[in-house]
Amino acid sequence: MLWKIPNLLTVLRIALIPVFVGIFYLPKSAITLAAFPAHWVNATAAGVFALAAFTDWLDGFWARKFNQTSNFGAFLDPVADKLMVAAALIVLVEFERIGAVIALIIIGREIAISALREWMAGTGKSSNVAVATIGKVKTAAQMIAIFLLLYYDKLNLGALGDFNTKFVGQILIIFAAFLTLLSMAYYLKAAWPHLKE
Repeated sequence: MLWKIPNLLTVLRIALIPVFVGIFYLPKSAITLAAFPAHWVNATAAGVFALAAFTDWLDGFWARKFNQTSNFGAFLDPVADKLMVAAALIVLVEFERIGAVIALIIIGREIAISALREWMAGTGKSSNVAVATIGKVKTAAQMIAIFLLLYYDKLNLGALGDFNTKFVGQILIIFAAFLTLLSMAYYLKAAWPHLKE
């Protein structure tokens, strides 16, 4: 069960993290800039991130459809998701496509809720902090925003025709940060009676 398709997809997602991050740090020289222009770098990194995000959906779908869930997958899947998002947000902060405060809100919430879920699982109350609809909407907005912001570059102003990827991406990431705080409040409220015990 350890190396069934869902777990392999999760491992692939982790393996893709250094790929999409590393693309941004290709050596900068006249030769490499000619071979790998800025727009190619951004589009390729965004594409790799999109593939990683797709594996997140696919491994869950596959595990449920073919009854291939496992304790290992339940542990590794959220770790892979958080590593992927944190890596992308750090890159976006470094390249000044989002503010550090937004990244801190999202990453901080992920750490806090992971710790809360771990604690609740230890008390046998993990169902109280199961993923809610608001968390799913937050994740969708966050993934789309990160994709658009990775794709953006100054040379084409992040536009696909009349679609400005930077503007839309920044609106979505702010919306995701708001939902991040809202969902954290939801999970804390659900867990509060047990935290007081």
